[in-house]
Amino acid sequence: MSALYVVATPIGNLSDMSPRAIETLKNVSLIAAEDTRVTMKLTSHFGISTPLTSCHQHNEKGKSCEIVRRMLDEDIDVALVTDAGTPAVSDPGTYLVKEAAQAGIPVYAVAGPSAMAAAVSVSGFDLTEFTFYGFLPRKPGELKEKLRQIGRESQGAVIHESPYRVKDLMKTVAEVLPQAKVSASCDLTKLHELTIRGTVQEVVRMLEENEKSDKGEYCIVLDLREVPKEEQTPDLPHISLEAQLVELMLEGYSLRDASKILQEKGEKKNAVYAASLHVKGIMDI
Repeated sequence: MSALYVVATPIGNLSDMSPRAIETLKNVSLIAAEDTRVTMKLTSHFGISTPLTSCHQHNEKGKSCEIVRRMLDEDIDVALVTDAGTPAVSDPGTYLVKEAAQAGIPVYAVAGPSAMAAAVSVSGFDLTEFTFYGFLPRKPGELKEKLRQIGRESQGAVIHESPYRVKDLMKTVAEVLPQAKVSASCDLTKLHELTIRGTVQEVVRMLEENEKSDKGEYCIVLDLREVPKEEQTPDLPHISLEAQLVELMLEGYSLRDASKILQEKGEKKNAVYAASLHVKGIMDI
C-alpha cells in the first residue's frame, strides 16, 4: 500500500540530515518538494536520484490531489520535503498530508531539524508552554493588534522573521510589549549562527549596532511571563465607539475592519454600525 513520508531536512547544516531521511528519499518513487531547485542540491549531495515534483504554496491544493491520485493509481510511496526544516510547520505541505490521510493513505513523520525547536532550545527561557505563530502580519496596525493578542494569551511565543524586517518587528514589540524578554537566533546550525538575548530594548540596541543583522533568517522566542495580561487588552471602555473606530483606523485598519474588531470584542453589532455611519459622515469617506 502507498505511504506518504513527511521528511524533515536540514535548516542550514547538511550534517543534520538523518540516515533515515536519506534512506527514505532514496526508496520512495517521488519527492514532492517546495522548490525542486533547492531540493535538487540536497539530493545531489547525498547521491539521491529519486524524481522530483513541485508542491509549493501557490500550487499545493491542485498538486496535492494530483499526487494522491497517482499514489492510489500506481501504488507508489511519496516523500514530502520543504526547502528547510519540517514540512507543514509554517511551510507548505498541509494540503498533501490532509488529502493523503482522507484517501486512507498512511502518513509517517521522518523527524528531524526544526527552527522552532532549535531556537527554543538555545533561548535559555524556562518556558513550560509556548505558542508558535510563524510569520506575523506586516501591516503596522495588524501587527500591533496581533502582538497585543499574543501578550494576552501566551506565556511564550515563537516567531519567524525576515532579516530585512527584524529591526522594525523588534521596535514594535518594544512599543507594545515592553516587558518582554527576547532570544533572537539567526543562521541556526550554520557557520555564523548567532543568538542574542535580553530585554526587548536590549535586543533592539544589539540589532541596531550589528552591521550584519540583515543577514540570515530569524527565529525569535519571546518570554512573556512578566507581561501584565490585564494591561494588554486594546479595549477602550471609557471612550465612545466612534473614538475607538478612529483610533483603530489611525493604526492602519479600514473602517470595515475596525468595525469587525469592535464586534469581536463584544460590542453590539447595531451600535458599531451606527458609530461607523457617524464616523463615515464626519470623515466624508
